[in-house]
Amino acid sequence: MRDRHFDCALGPAGIVRRKSEGDGGTPLATMPLLQVYFRPDHVDRPQTRLTTVPLLPNMGWCDDPASPAYNRLVHLPFGGSHERMWRDDHAYDICVVLGWNYDKPRAGDGSAIFFHLAREDYSPTEGCIAVSMDDMLAILKQCGTGSEMHTLYAD
Repeated sequence: MRDRHFDCALGPAGIVRRKSEGDGGTPLATMPLLQVYFRPDHVDRPQTRLTTVPLLPNMGWCDDPASPAYNRLVHLPFGGSHERMWRDDHAYDICVVLGWNYDKPRAGDGSAIFFHLAREDYSPTEGCIAVSMDDMLAILKQCGTGSEMHTLYAD
């Protein structure tokens, strides 16, 4: 979907060159789209060539830089700092893991950078990229192995 533009929400600090845990920035990067989590009690499995995984209530994502599970899916209860994937809002009804600090996570360089659903008012994320449901479904239809998300500074 090269050269198409979509409205999106980013972190409150905008796009940042140097990402660190909790800074509210969305990393300036090229990030592979790794896998898609979806909440089966809210949405159907999205059409995509990416791997799709149904969310379960006991799924979380570790954001604790001191944990060996940093920037990985964890099962709850979990002793370290984490984010619940099964949320009360609809942000993670479809949630794509982006390959930020993923292959060899560096403690404190940022975790849980996802591509997920935006709130109705497009209010800021914690550092993720969020779009409408319609845009998410259109984008995912085009994605498969090797698909990447590019964040850029606006001119």
